[in-house]
Amino acid sequence: MFILGINAYHADSSAAIFKDGVLIAATEEERFRRIKHWAGLPSQAIEFCLKEAGISLREVDHVAIGRDPGAKLFRKLLFLLRNPSGSWKAIAERISNSKKVTSLESALFHIDPSVPIAELKSRIHQVEHHRSHLASAFFASPFKESAIFSIDGSGDFTTTMMAMGKDSGMEILNSIDFPHSVGVFYTAFTQWLGFPHYGDEYKVMGLATYGDARYTDKLREVLLFEPNGVFKLDLGYFRSPREGYISYDDHLPIVAQLYSDKLIESFGPARKKEEPLSQYHKDVAASVQRITEELIFHCLNDLYNKTKCENICVAGGVAQNSVANGKITRNTAFKHVYIPSAGHDAGISMGAGLYVNHQILGKPRTAPIRTAYTGSSYSNSEIKAFLADKNLKYEYLEDDLLYERVADCIHQGGVVGWFSGRAEFGPRALGGRSILADPTRADAKEILNTKVKRRESFRPFAPSILKEYVQDYFEVNDEVPFMEKVFPIRKEKQHLIPAVTHVDGTGRLQTVDRQFSPRYYALIEAFSRRSGIPILLNTSFNENEPIVNSPANALDCFLRTDMDLLALENYIIYR
Repeated sequence: MFILGINAYHADSSAAIFKDGVLIAATEEERFRRIKHWAGLPSQAIEFCLKEAGISLREVDHVAIGRDPGAKLFRKLLFLLRNPSGSWKAIAERISNSKKVTSLESALFHIDPSVPIAELKSRIHQVEHHRSHLASAFFASPFKESAIFSIDGSGDFTTTMMAMGKDSGMEILNSIDFPHSVGVFYTAFTQWLGFPHYGDEYKVMGLATYGDARYTDKLREVLLFEPNGVFKLDLGYFRSPREGYISYDDHLPIVAQLYSDKLIESFGPARKKEEPLSQYHKDVAASVQRITEELIFHCLNDLYNKTKCENICVAGGVAQNSVANGKITRNTAFKHVYIPSAGHDAGISMGAGLYVNHQILGKPRTAPIRTAYTGSSYSNSEIKAFLADKNLKYEYLEDDLLYERVADCIHQGGVVGWFSGRAEFGPRALGGRSILADPTRADAKEILNTKVKRRESFRPFAPSILKEYVQDYFEVNDEVPFMEKVFPIRKEKQHLIPAVTHVDGTGRLQTVDRQFSPRYYALIEAFSRRSGIPILLNTSFNENEPIVNSPANALDCFLRTDMDLLALENYIIYR
């Protein structure tokens, strides 16, 4: 039985396909179209998934879309009645978007006209946004039973949802409705701090470590904690929700200015994008991050009290806050945390498929998803054929020699583009499509930002560490395969790995397991033999674009930057 899951007509469109409950492939549409956060029908991602499964659309038994325009319909209507003077443009856009979801069969017909529209319609399941998030975490986790938590900006009129999962089912315990949203709160301050683009919230998380959380109490007037693990916003600080928060311009998500004049009166004028970052900006960022963490713990502690389960699965856009994730076990009663590689909206495709398989069809759970390598891959023969047409010198190396040569380059201060195996599903490169450097070099961040990334200096780079050595370098010993948690680095080790130690002494680690990442593991081992450090600095293989997906994308990025070496599987190209 084949299930195709999709996230469509929403930011970070994606597709995933399952065979008998086992994930075969999952990828974001942006990787093919080369446009960040692309929204619309993920037609190329769908075609990729079908090809990977070796089937046509006709052979798909169920199609799951992670949207349900009918969810909470009564509450939506009540909201409109209470807010009758809303923007007709915003309402029209929402209606148009909903029509696309409810007529998905027509769009799929254009992908494969051999399947009648009526037949396609009978196979489609509309799965509520947050139920898809919950499913992407719990049904992919190793836990037989777990509390589940989804938190983001908004989806299907919900911003936060809590549940309990057991075996092949989930029970919803509570939810919080739009417009009361931690995601909206965080994004509004992200914009106020001068980062206007969709998805810029991670910049605030990085900036926060340079400030002191002096304004947390002041923010309690904006983000209101309530009993029983819920919260509200003081809506006076924000754009009127009846005007709409997000629109789509040529498949690009555009977020309106979310903060109001009241927020400016309280916190001062918004920073312009070109203005320098003052200590005040850094302190506000630290305060926003701190109160967001406290709010997450507030919700989770109540969820623990309701479930008495020590396992927690987390998803949703706010679940990409790796700093908060790393503190869950130290600030709540939960002891085991699972967060999928695509906890953000791209993961909805995987979650919708899992929801249909388990919650609707009642199929038993399969093995947990412990790897993010579900995207595109290219063989050495395909890469050789590609390179043969280029006027470049290249060399083929067997694995052992390849690892030694690349490790040598990194140890000598080089920056390497590493393209190996299948691309990762999710926003983070995990050794499949990575740029690598020496974590022991104090100047590595400056070199990377000069040669390749050309990004803000306050943003950190991540350590990929062989999992057997985590306890030697980090104060918390945990498996973090998807780079989804930040932990304190042991003080006595920080001077050894300055390039991946953030200003506050933490690192967003990725634990590398030989079983799931054998080539990346072998490369780090080769570097460790030279340096004595079982860690590589890892950042995504891109330059202000989606992570590279193909050899052509990788070569283009290599040629327009100043990386020293490009490894395309077993072929290497020197600068």
